Amino acid sequence: MEVKSYRDLRVWQQAITLSVDCYKITEDMPKTELYGLTSQIRRASVSVAANIAEGYGRDNTGNFVQFLRISQGSLKELETHFIIASRIGYLEFGKVESLLERCEEVGKMLRSYIRSLQASTG
Repeated sequence: MEVKSYRDLRVWQQAITLSVDCYKITEDMPKTELYGLTSQIRRASVSVAANIAEGYGRDNTGNFVQFLRISQGSLKELETHFIIASRIGYLEFGKVESLLERCEEVGKMLRSYIRSLQASTG
């Protein structure tokens, strides 16, 4: 498949799905966490996809790779928020475990994409 836009990237599509699911799972968190963990989970999840898109729009591969790395960092931040939310009882462990697995998949896709971009620029 030809990539004409960041929207064609499978990693971006998966990051969007993950973000939507983060919004859904945090709907049941305590309202006292609206500006705490709820906000942090949502912000980090949005950042994963947003940095992929922003990097794609940059003028060179080096900049794109840097944004993909920022996206990786946001993904690790998101995983950390999930673990904390689970340990304090705000999110059910089974749901968190599933989301952590999906984070790992997106992370693998990001690492693979970074490697392929770096190999193509030599």
